[in-house]
Amino acid sequence: MRSTSSKNRTHRAARTAAAVCAGALALSLTACGGDDKDSGNEQGGSEESASTVTLPRLNGESLEVAAVWTGAEQENFKKVLAEFEKRTGAKVTFVPAQDPIINFLGSKVAGGQPPDVAMLPQPGAIKQAVDKKWAKPLGADAVKELQQNYSAGWQDIGKVDDKQYGVYYKAANKSLIWYNAQVFENAGAAEPKTWDELLTTAQTVYDSGVTPFSVGGADGWTLTDWFENVYLSQAGPEKYDQLAKHEIKWTDASVKDALTTLAQVWGKKDYVAGGADGALQTDFPTSVTQVFTGGDQPKAAMVYEGDFAQVNIVQAKAAVGTDAKVFPFPTVGDTAPVVSGGDAAVILQDSKAAQALATWLASPDAATIQAKLGGYLSPNKNVENSAYPNEVQRKIAKALIDSGDDFRFDMSDQAPQAFGGTPGKGEWKALQDFLKNPTDIAGTQQRLEADAAAAYGN
Repeated sequence: MRSTSSKNRTHRAARTAAAVCAGALALSLTACGGDDKDSGNEQGGSEESASTVTLPRLNGESLEVAAVWTGAEQENFKKVLAEFEKRTGAKVTFVPAQDPIINFLGSKVAGGQPPDVAMLPQPGAIKQAVDKKWAKPLGADAVKELQQNYSAGWQDIGKVDDKQYGVYYKAANKSLIWYNAQVFENAGAAEPKTWDELLTTAQTVYDSGVTPFSVGGADGWTLTDWFENVYLSQAGPEKYDQLAKHEIKWTDASVKDALTTLAQVWGKKDYVAGGADGALQTDFPTSVTQVFTGGDQPKAAMVYEGDFAQVNIVQAKAAVGTDAKVFPFPTVGDTAPVVSGGDAAVILQDSKAAQALATWLASPDAATIQAKLGGYLSPNKNVENSAYPNEVQRKIAKALIDSGDDFRFDMSDQAPQAFGGTPGKGEWKALQDFLKNPTDIAGTQQRLEADAAAAYGN
Protein backbone atom coordinates (compact mmCIF):
# COMPACT_ATOMS: atom_id res chain seq x y z
CA MET A 1 0.00 0.00 0.00
CA ARG A 2 4.27 2.22 2.03
CA SER A 3 7.08 4.68 1.43
CA THR A 4 7.19 8.27 0.47
CA SER A 5 9.77 8.16 -2.30
CA SER A 6 7.27 8.56 -5.10
CA LYS A 7 7.13 11.92 -6.86
CA ASN A 8 3.38 12.17 -6.94
CA ARG A 9 3.08 12.30 -3.16
CA THR A 10 2.79 16.05 -3.61
CA HIS A 11 0.56 16.53 -6.62
CA ARG A 12 0.38 19.88 -8.29
CA ALA A 13 -2.54 22.14 -7.45
CA ALA A 14 -3.64 19.82 -4.70
CA ARG A 15 -6.89 21.41 -3.62
CA THR A 16 -8.01 22.18 -7.14
CA ALA A 17 -7.12 18.67 -8.25
CA ALA A 18 -9.08 17.02 -5.48
CA ALA A 19 -12.07 19.21 -6.18
CA VAL A 20 -12.00 18.52 -9.92
CA CYS A 21 -11.64 14.77 -9.46
CA ALA A 22 -14.31 14.63 -6.78
CA GLY A 23 -16.67 16.57 -8.99
CA ALA A 24 -16.04 14.26 -11.91
CA LEU A 25 -16.76 11.26 -9.73
CA ALA A 26 -19.92 12.78 -8.33
CA LEU A 27 -21.20 13.47 -11.82
CA SER A 28 -20.19 10.03 -13.04
CA LEU A 29 -22.12 8.15 -10.37
CA THR A 30 -25.35 10.13 -10.52
CA ALA A 31 -28.33 7.95 -11.40
CA CYS A 32 -26.28 4.83 -12.01
CA GLY A 33 -28.34 2.09 -13.55
CA GLY A 34 -29.11 0.40 -16.79
CA ASP A 35 -27.63 -2.77 -18.23
CA ASP A 36 -25.95 -3.95 -15.08
CA LYS A 37 -27.28 -7.41 -14.49
CA ASP A 38 -24.27 -9.03 -16.14
CA SER A 39 -21.66 -7.73 -13.81
CA GLY A 40 -19.27 -9.65 -15.80
CA ASN A 41 -18.59 -13.24 -14.90
CA GLU A 42 -20.44 -14.50 -17.95
CA GLN A 43 -18.79 -12.07 -20.33
CA GLY A 44 -15.70 -11.80 -22.35
CA GLY A 45 -12.98 -13.30 -20.19
CA SER A 46 -12.15 -16.18 -22.49
CA GLU A 47 -12.03 -13.99 -25.56
CA GLU A 48 -8.65 -12.97 -26.96
CA SER A 49 -8.30 -9.21 -26.94
CA ALA A 50 -6.95 -7.47 -30.02
CA SER A 51 -3.18 -7.50 -30.11
CA THR A 52 -1.52 -4.13 -29.44
CA VAL A 53 1.70 -5.41 -27.86
CA THR A 54 4.56 -7.46 -29.27
CA LEU A 55 5.71 -10.36 -27.09
CA PRO A 56 8.58 -12.82 -27.62
CA ARG A 57 8.18 -16.55 -28.09
CA LEU A 58 9.00 -18.21 -24.77
CA ASN A 59 8.48 -21.90 -25.50
CA GLY A 60 9.74 -23.99 -22.61
CA GLU A 61 10.00 -21.06 -20.19
CA SER A 62 8.24 -21.22 -16.80
CA LEU A 63 7.20 -18.37 -14.52
CA GLU A 64 5.68 -18.00 -11.07
CA VAL A 65 3.48 -15.02 -10.18
CA ALA A 66 2.58 -14.38 -6.54
CA ALA A 67 -0.38 -12.34 -5.31
CA VAL A 68 -2.71 -12.29 -2.31
CA TRP A 69 -5.79 -12.44 -4.55
CA THR A 70 -8.35 -15.13 -3.83
CA GLY A 71 -11.71 -16.27 -5.17
CA ALA A 72 -13.10 -14.60 -8.28
CA GLU A 73 -10.29 -12.03 -8.34
CA GLN A 74 -7.68 -14.80 -8.56
CA GLU A 75 -9.64 -16.76 -11.16
CA ASN A 76 -10.08 -13.69 -13.34
CA PHE A 77 -6.37 -12.86 -13.18
CA LYS A 78 -5.55 -16.43 -14.17
CA LYS A 79 -7.45 -15.84 -17.42
CA VAL A 80 -5.09 -12.94 -18.14
CA LEU A 81 -2.11 -15.21 -17.47
CA ALA A 82 -3.62 -17.88 -19.71
CA GLU A 83 -3.72 -15.44 -22.63
CA PHE A 84 -0.04 -14.61 -21.99
CA GLU A 85 0.72 -18.34 -22.15
CA LYS A 86 -1.18 -18.62 -25.42
CA ARG A 87 0.69 -15.73 -27.01
CA THR A 88 4.19 -16.66 -25.82
CA GLY A 89 4.27 -20.40 -25.19
CA ALA A 90 5.46 -19.84 -21.61
CA LYS A 91 3.96 -21.68 -18.63
CA VAL A 92 2.77 -19.42 -15.79
CA THR A 93 1.89 -20.67 -12.31
CA PHE A 94 -0.10 -18.51 -9.89
CA VAL A 95 1.29 -18.68 -6.33
CA PRO A 96 -1.22 -17.73 -3.60
CA ALA A 97 0.48 -15.42 -1.11
CA GLN A 98 -0.38 -14.44 2.43
CA ASP A 99 -0.86 -10.87 3.63
CA PRO A 100 1.39 -8.98 4.20
CA ILE A 101 2.94 -10.19 0.97
CA ILE A 102 6.32 -8.61 1.73
CA ASN A 103 6.74 -11.06 4.64
CA PHE A 104 5.65 -13.95 2.44
CA LEU A 105 8.22 -12.94 -0.16
CA GLY A 106 10.90 -12.64 2.51
CA SER A 107 10.45 -16.29 3.41
CA LYS A 108 10.58 -17.27 -0.26
CA VAL A 109 13.74 -15.26 -0.85
CA ALA A 110 15.36 -16.72 2.25
CA GLY A 111 14.55 -20.21 0.94
CA GLY A 112 16.09 -19.39 -2.42
CA GLN A 113 12.77 -19.71 -4.29
CA PRO A 114 11.26 -16.28 -4.87
CA PRO A 115 8.52 -16.03 -7.50
CA ASP A 116 9.52 -14.42 -10.77
CA VAL A 117 6.93 -11.66 -10.42
CA ALA A 118 4.94 -10.45 -7.41
CA MET A 119 1.87 -8.25 -7.34
CA LEU A 120 2.60 -5.71 -4.60
CA PRO A 121 -0.31 -3.65 -3.24
CA GLN A 122 1.74 -0.80 -1.80
CA PRO A 123 4.28 1.78 -3.01
CA GLY A 124 6.01 1.18 0.33
CA ALA A 125 6.26 -2.54 -0.40
CA ILE A 126 7.91 -1.74 -3.73
CA LYS A 127 10.39 0.49 -1.90
CA GLN A 128 11.10 -2.27 0.61
CA ALA A 129 11.65 -4.80 -2.16
CA VAL A 130 14.11 -2.42 -3.82
CA ASP A 131 15.91 -1.64 -0.56
CA LYS A 132 16.27 -5.36 0.14
CA LYS A 133 17.63 -5.79 -3.40
CA TRP A 134 14.84 -8.20 -4.30
CA ALA A 135 13.23 -6.07 -7.02
CA LYS A 136 14.69 -5.72 -10.51
CA PRO A 137 14.18 -2.66 -12.73
CA LEU A 138 11.81 -2.90 -15.67
CA GLY A 139 13.35 -3.23 -19.10
CA ALA A 140 12.91 -0.94 -22.08
CA ASP A 141 9.89 -2.77 -23.52
CA ALA A 142 7.89 -2.63 -20.29
CA VAL A 143 8.83 1.03 -19.71
CA LYS A 144 7.78 1.89 -23.27
CA GLU A 145 4.43 0.17 -22.74
CA LEU A 146 3.92 2.12 -19.51
CA GLN A 147 4.75 5.42 -21.17
CA GLN A 148 2.23 4.74 -23.93
CA ASN A 149 -0.61 3.64 -21.67
CA TYR A 150 -0.29 5.33 -18.26
CA SER A 151 -0.42 8.87 -16.94
CA ALA A 152 2.76 10.19 -15.34
CA GLY A 153 1.27 9.84 -11.86
CA TRP A 154 0.65 6.11 -12.22
CA GLN A 155 4.14 5.64 -13.62
CA ASP A 156 5.67 7.62 -10.75
CA ILE A 157 4.18 5.54 -7.96
CA GLY A 158 5.92 2.52 -9.45
CA LYS A 159 9.31 4.26 -9.32
CA VAL A 160 11.99 4.25 -6.66
CA ASP A 161 14.79 6.81 -6.99
CA ASP A 162 13.48 7.70 -10.46
CA LYS A 163 13.88 4.11 -11.69
CA GLN A 164 10.82 2.15 -12.84
CA TYR A 165 10.16 -1.03 -10.86
CA GLY A 166 6.37 -1.41 -10.82
CA VAL A 167 3.57 -1.81 -13.34
CA TYR A 168 0.29 -0.75 -11.71
CA TYR A 169 -1.89 -3.38 -13.31
CA LYS A 170 -4.90 -2.97 -11.04
CA ALA A 171 -6.38 0.20 -9.55
CA ALA A 172 -9.15 0.91 -7.10
CA ASN A 173 -11.49 3.81 -6.52
CA LYS A 174 -11.78 3.68 -2.73
CA SER A 175 -14.23 6.55 -2.26
CA LEU A 176 -17.57 4.80 -2.75
CA ILE A 177 -20.48 3.73 -0.55
CA TRP A 178 -22.64 0.89 -1.88
CA TYR A 179 -26.23 0.51 -0.74
CA ASN A 180 -29.20 -1.82 -0.93
CA ALA A 181 -31.59 -0.02 -3.28
CA GLN A 182 -34.70 -1.77 -1.93
CA VAL A 183 -33.89 -0.77 1.65
CA PHE A 184 -33.41 2.85 0.61
CA GLU A 185 -36.66 2.83 -1.33
CA ASN A 186 -38.60 1.28 1.57
CA ALA A 187 -37.14 3.81 4.01
CA GLY A 188 -37.58 6.80 1.72
CA ALA A 189 -33.84 7.45 2.05
CA ALA A 190 -31.88 9.63 -0.37
CA GLU A 191 -28.28 9.43 -1.56
CA PRO A 192 -26.29 11.88 0.59
CA LYS A 193 -23.73 14.33 -0.72
CA THR A 194 -22.35 15.57 2.62
CA TRP A 195 -21.38 13.88 5.87
CA ASP A 196 -24.30 15.50 7.70
CA GLU A 197 -26.64 14.18 5.03
CA LEU A 198 -25.07 10.73 5.43
CA LEU A 199 -25.93 10.81 9.14
CA THR A 200 -29.49 11.86 8.28
CA THR A 201 -29.77 9.04 5.73
CA ALA A 202 -28.42 6.57 8.29
CA GLN A 203 -31.04 7.64 10.83
CA THR A 204 -33.80 7.34 8.21
CA VAL A 205 -32.69 3.80 7.41
CA TYR A 206 -32.39 2.96 11.11
CA ASP A 207 -35.91 4.24 11.76
CA SER A 208 -37.18 1.90 9.01
CA GLY A 209 -35.85 -1.08 10.96
CA VAL A 210 -32.56 -1.79 9.17
CA THR A 211 -29.06 -1.26 10.61
CA PRO A 212 -27.38 1.49 8.55
CA PHE A 213 -23.80 0.27 8.12
CA SER A 214 -21.87 -2.93 7.55
CA VAL A 215 -18.18 -2.67 8.54
CA GLY A 216 -15.55 -5.32 7.77
CA GLY A 217 -13.55 -4.62 10.90
CA ALA A 218 -11.78 -8.00 10.92
CA ASP A 219 -9.72 -6.65 8.02
CA GLY A 220 -7.94 -3.59 9.41
CA TRP A 221 -7.36 -2.10 5.97
CA THR A 222 -11.06 -1.34 5.57
CA LEU A 223 -10.85 0.88 8.67
CA THR A 224 -7.82 2.77 7.35
CA ASP A 225 -9.82 3.45 4.19
CA TRP A 226 -12.68 4.92 6.23
CA PHE A 227 -10.22 7.16 8.06
CA GLU A 228 -8.44 8.30 4.89
CA ASN A 229 -11.62 9.44 3.15
CA VAL A 230 -12.76 11.41 6.18
CA TYR A 231 -9.28 12.86 6.71
CA LEU A 232 -8.68 13.84 3.07
CA SER A 233 -11.99 15.67 2.81
CA GLN A 234 -11.83 17.27 6.24
CA ALA A 235 -8.13 18.14 6.60
CA GLY A 236 -7.39 18.68 2.89
CA PRO A 237 -4.81 17.32 0.43
CA GLU A 238 -1.78 19.14 1.86
CA LYS A 239 -2.32 17.75 5.36
CA TYR A 240 -3.04 14.34 3.83
CA ASP A 241 0.33 14.34 2.08
CA GLN A 242 2.09 15.49 5.26
CA LEU A 243 0.52 12.78 7.40
CA ALA A 244 1.28 10.17 4.72
CA LYS A 245 4.97 11.09 5.01
CA HIS A 246 4.80 11.46 8.81
CA GLU A 247 5.80 15.10 8.45
CA ILE A 248 3.08 15.86 10.99
CA LYS A 249 2.28 13.68 13.98
CA TRP A 250 -0.75 11.52 14.51
CA THR A 251 -1.37 13.57 17.64
CA ASP A 252 -2.11 16.54 15.36
CA ALA A 253 -5.49 18.23 15.86
CA SER A 254 -6.50 17.27 12.31
CA VAL A 255 -6.33 13.57 13.26
CA LYS A 256 -8.43 14.26 16.36
CA ASP A 257 -11.03 15.93 14.15
CA ALA A 258 -11.17 12.97 11.76
CA LEU A 259 -11.48 10.40 14.55
CA THR A 260 -14.21 12.51 16.17
CA THR A 261 -16.08 12.51 12.86
CA LEU A 262 -15.65 8.75 12.42
CA ALA A 263 -17.01 8.19 15.91
CA GLN A 264 -20.31 9.71 14.75
CA VAL A 265 -20.84 6.44 12.85
CA TRP A 266 -18.68 3.90 14.65
CA GLY A 267 -19.75 5.07 18.08
CA LYS A 268 -23.46 5.45 17.39
CA LYS A 269 -25.40 2.70 19.14
CA ASP A 270 -26.89 0.18 16.70
CA TYR A 271 -25.52 1.94 13.60
CA VAL A 272 -23.03 -0.86 12.82
CA ALA A 273 -24.19 -4.42 12.05
CA GLY A 274 -23.38 -6.68 14.97
CA GLY A 275 -22.06 -3.77 16.99
CA ALA A 276 -18.31 -3.28 17.36
CA ASP A 277 -17.73 -6.88 18.43
CA GLY A 278 -19.64 -8.20 15.43
CA ALA A 279 -17.87 -5.86 13.02
CA LEU A 280 -14.47 -6.96 14.34
CA GLN A 281 -15.40 -10.54 13.43
CA THR A 282 -16.66 -9.59 9.96
CA ASP A 283 -14.24 -9.85 7.06
CA PHE A 284 -14.48 -7.63 4.01
CA PRO A 285 -16.32 -10.06 1.67
CA THR A 286 -18.94 -10.75 4.33
CA SER A 287 -19.35 -7.05 5.04
CA VAL A 288 -20.45 -6.64 1.41
CA THR A 289 -22.55 -9.75 0.91
CA GLN A 290 -24.59 -9.23 4.09
CA VAL A 291 -25.85 -5.92 2.69
CA PHE A 292 -27.23 -7.63 -0.41
CA THR A 293 -28.71 -10.82 1.05
CA GLY A 294 -31.79 -11.21 3.22
CA GLY A 295 -34.25 -9.51 0.89
CA ASP A 296 -35.47 -6.14 2.16
CA GLN A 297 -34.28 -7.00 5.69
CA PRO A 298 -30.51 -7.45 5.25
CA LYS A 299 -28.09 -7.14 8.14
CA ALA A 300 -27.22 -3.61 6.98
CA ALA A 301 -28.19 -1.10 4.32
CA MET A 302 -24.80 0.37 3.33
CA VAL A 303 -21.18 -0.72 3.07
CA TYR A 304 -18.20 1.51 2.38
CA GLU A 305 -15.48 0.24 0.05
CA GLY A 306 -14.02 0.50 -3.41
CA ASP A 307 -15.22 -0.48 -6.85
CA PHE A 308 -13.85 -4.00 -6.28
CA ALA A 309 -16.81 -4.67 -3.97
CA GLN A 310 -18.71 -5.51 -7.16
CA VAL A 311 -17.14 -8.98 -7.16
CA ASN A 312 -18.73 -9.69 -3.78
CA ILE A 313 -22.02 -8.08 -4.79
CA VAL A 314 -22.22 -10.49 -7.70
CA GLN A 315 -21.46 -13.39 -5.35
CA ALA A 316 -24.50 -12.28 -3.34
CA LYS A 317 -26.52 -12.63 -6.58
CA ALA A 318 -27.39 -8.94 -6.58
CA ALA A 319 -27.45 -6.86 -9.77
CA VAL A 320 -25.08 -3.88 -9.80
CA GLY A 321 -26.99 -0.74 -10.75
CA THR A 322 -30.41 -2.08 -9.75
CA ASP A 323 -30.21 -4.11 -6.51
CA ALA A 324 -26.89 -2.55 -5.57
CA LYS A 325 -26.33 1.15 -6.15
CA VAL A 326 -23.48 3.44 -5.21
CA PHE A 327 -22.71 7.05 -4.32
CA PRO A 328 -19.40 8.89 -3.81
CA PHE A 329 -18.06 9.10 -0.28
CA PRO A 330 -19.74 12.24 1.10
CA THR A 331 -18.02 15.57 1.54
CA VAL A 332 -16.81 16.10 5.10
CA GLY A 333 -14.87 19.31 4.49
CA ASP A 334 -14.48 21.50 1.41
CA THR A 335 -14.44 18.75 -1.21
CA ALA A 336 -15.43 15.13 -1.57
CA PRO A 337 -12.47 12.76 -1.17
CA VAL A 338 -11.00 10.68 -3.99
CA VAL A 339 -8.69 7.99 -2.67
CA SER A 340 -7.13 5.40 -4.96
CA GLY A 341 -5.24 2.17 -4.42
CA GLY A 342 -3.67 -0.41 -6.66
CA ASP A 343 -1.50 -3.47 -7.23
CA ALA A 344 1.78 -3.36 -9.11
CA ALA A 345 3.67 -6.15 -10.87
CA VAL A 346 7.30 -6.20 -9.70
CA ILE A 347 10.02 -8.48 -11.08
CA LEU A 348 11.99 -10.46 -8.48
CA GLN A 349 13.86 -12.81 -10.82
CA ASP A 350 15.01 -11.03 -13.94
CA SER A 351 14.63 -12.90 -17.21
CA LYS A 352 13.34 -12.44 -20.72
CA ALA A 353 10.11 -14.16 -19.66
CA ALA A 354 9.60 -12.04 -16.53
CA GLN A 355 10.19 -8.84 -18.49
CA ALA A 356 7.73 -10.02 -21.13
CA LEU A 357 5.09 -10.65 -18.48
CA ALA A 358 5.59 -7.14 -17.06
CA THR A 359 5.25 -5.75 -20.58
CA TRP A 360 2.07 -7.78 -21.08
CA LEU A 361 0.54 -6.51 -17.83
CA ALA A 362 1.31 -2.92 -18.88
CA SER A 363 -0.63 -3.40 -22.12
CA PRO A 364 -4.30 -2.62 -22.77
CA ASP A 365 -4.63 -6.18 -24.09
CA ALA A 366 -4.13 -7.73 -20.64
CA ALA A 367 -6.26 -5.22 -18.76
CA THR A 368 -9.12 -5.51 -21.27
CA ILE A 369 -9.45 -9.24 -20.57
CA GLN A 370 -9.98 -8.67 -16.85
CA ALA A 371 -12.05 -5.52 -17.35
CA LYS A 372 -14.66 -7.61 -19.21
CA LEU A 373 -14.96 -9.92 -16.20
CA GLY A 374 -16.05 -7.17 -13.78
CA GLY A 375 -14.85 -6.25 -10.32
CA TYR A 376 -11.68 -4.75 -11.76
CA LEU A 377 -10.45 -1.27 -12.59
CA SER A 378 -7.40 -0.44 -14.68
CA PRO A 379 -5.33 2.77 -14.61
CA ASN A 380 -4.38 1.99 -18.23
CA LYS A 381 -5.82 4.89 -20.21
CA ASN A 382 -5.94 2.90 -23.45
CA VAL A 383 -8.40 0.31 -22.17
CA GLU A 384 -11.66 0.99 -24.00
CA ASN A 385 -14.36 2.11 -21.59
CA SER A 386 -16.78 -0.22 -23.36
CA ALA A 387 -14.74 -3.20 -22.07
CA TYR A 388 -16.28 -2.81 -18.62
CA PRO A 389 -19.40 -4.97 -18.29
CA ASN A 390 -21.87 -2.57 -16.70
CA GLU A 391 -22.70 1.10 -16.73
CA VAL A 392 -21.72 1.64 -13.09
CA GLN A 393 -18.23 0.33 -13.65
CA ARG A 394 -17.83 2.17 -16.93
CA LYS A 395 -18.56 5.44 -15.15
CA ILE A 396 -16.19 4.63 -12.27
CA ALA A 397 -13.44 3.74 -14.75
CA LYS A 398 -14.01 6.91 -16.78
CA ALA A 399 -13.78 9.05 -13.64
CA LEU A 400 -10.45 7.44 -12.75
CA ILE A 401 -8.94 7.95 -16.21
CA ASP A 402 -10.33 11.48 -16.54
CA SER A 403 -8.65 12.45 -13.26
CA GLY A 404 -5.23 11.95 -14.89
CA ASP A 405 -2.55 12.52 -12.26
CA ASP A 406 -4.94 14.25 -9.87
CA PHE A 407 -5.61 11.55 -7.29
CA ARG A 408 -4.48 10.67 -3.80
CA PHE A 409 -3.08 7.20 -3.23
CA ASP A 410 -4.19 5.22 -0.19
CA MET A 411 -2.32 6.70 2.81
CA SER A 412 -1.71 3.45 4.65
CA ASP A 413 -0.32 2.02 1.41
CA GLN A 414 2.30 4.77 1.40
CA ALA A 415 3.40 4.03 4.97
CA PRO A 416 6.03 1.50 6.02
CA GLN A 417 4.54 -1.99 6.03
CA ALA A 418 4.94 -2.33 9.80
CA PHE A 419 2.64 0.65 10.34
CA GLY A 420 0.19 0.67 7.45
CA GLY A 421 -0.08 -2.91 6.26
CA THR A 422 0.36 -5.57 8.93
CA PRO A 423 -2.56 -7.42 10.54
CA GLY A 424 -2.66 -6.98 14.29
CA LYS A 425 -0.15 -4.13 14.30
CA GLY A 426 0.21 -0.40 13.68
CA GLU A 427 -2.63 1.52 12.11
CA TRP A 428 -4.76 -1.56 11.44
CA LYS A 429 -4.73 -2.58 15.11
CA ALA A 430 -5.12 0.97 16.46
CA LEU A 431 -8.23 1.57 14.35
CA GLN A 432 -9.68 -1.81 15.28
CA ASP A 433 -9.25 -0.83 18.92
CA PHE A 434 -10.85 2.54 18.12
CA LEU A 435 -13.82 0.82 16.47
CA LYS A 436 -14.30 -1.07 19.73
CA ASN A 437 -13.95 2.08 21.86
CA PRO A 438 -14.63 5.22 19.78
CA THR A 439 -14.51 7.45 22.87
CA ASP A 440 -10.74 6.89 23.27
CA ILE A 441 -9.63 9.46 20.73
CA ALA A 442 -6.56 10.73 22.59
CA GLY A 443 -5.34 7.22 23.41
CA THR A 444 -5.81 6.15 19.80
CA GLN A 445 -3.79 9.12 18.60
CA GLN A 446 -0.98 8.35 21.02
CA ARG A 447 -0.80 4.71 19.95
CA LEU A 448 -0.88 5.68 16.28
CA GLU A 449 1.93 8.17 16.77
CA ALA A 450 4.11 5.75 18.74
CA ASP A 451 3.72 3.06 16.10
CA ALA A 452 4.24 5.52 13.23
CA ALA A 453 7.40 6.98 14.80
CA ALA A 454 8.86 3.50 15.23
CA ALA A 455 8.00 2.47 11.66
CA TYR A 456 9.13 5.66 9.93
CA GLY A 457 12.19 6.05 12.16
CA ASN A 458 11.52 9.70 13.00
